[in-house]
Amino acid sequence: MSSPDYEPKRRRLRELPVSRLFPNMITIAGLCCGLSAIRFAMLGRWEMAVAFIIAAALIDGMDGRVARMLGATSLFGAQLDSLSDFLCFGVSPALVLYMWQLHDIKGYGWAVVLFFAVCAALRLARFNTALFDDNKEEWEKQFFVGVPAPAGGILCLMPLIISMQFPDLTLPPAFAACEVLLVGTLMASRIPTFAGKQLRIRHDYIPHFMIGCTFFLVVFIIEPWLFLSGLSLIYLVSIYFSARKWRMLKARSNANHAGSSSTESPASERN
Repeated sequence: MSSPDYEPKRRRLRELPVSRLFPNMITIAGLCCGLSAIRFAMLGRWEMAVAFIIAAALIDGMDGRVARMLGATSLFGAQLDSLSDFLCFGVSPALVLYMWQLHDIKGYGWAVVLFFAVCAALRLARFNTALFDDNKEEWEKQFFVGVPAPAGGILCLMPLIISMQFPDLTLPPAFAACEVLLVGTLMASRIPTFAGKQLRIRHDYIPHFMIGCTFFLVVFIIEPWLFLSGLSLIYLVSIYFSARKWRMLKARSNANHAGSSSTESPASERN
């Protein structure tokens, strides 16, 4: 008879509170929205396809914040969120456009879809590796590197959104192909874009901010496609200003480092 001391110990799975699983469930809900968008595109229900991708973008903005509020951030959740982003914003929008119009240019349209998916994968892989970079300066946290995946997914759908806002306007497939190529390039590029995470609002301006949000919400409910078209155009214009501000902050940071190194060098020489 074997001694109890030599019996293999059973591994006990650590119990987790439901609150730590809630952010991951939100991420899975976003993943289901991205898949549902493909299904509705297969049925030719383009409004629903776009709506589900927008819902996935809204959910993507929630899960990380909920995880931080609940103290439930984890490496597993970060990787799950990245995989969900790839499907919802790297695959689903391009497939929706392919089933809508890009299939008219046959192999070229499919090549555009592949290009966009690869650019999204590169952008998300770079984002994941940046999570472990502890050498970022405080001002660099105000920017993303390249267009983030949710914004890229919505920008990719702009030809379809414009066609739904203006039914009499017929856009050629080449326009949709160029839009997808442009957005994919912006996603994979190193162009700095505003992150918005460090945005702070003074207490005096909070009522004005709430009134403005209410106005935009009403516009979105009344004219959703026009609102999305205008918002996408504003975002594209903001890329110029974000790159300009990044260069300004970079030059200021370099000047500060040069000034600090020049003040330290005489002391080191005396020693």
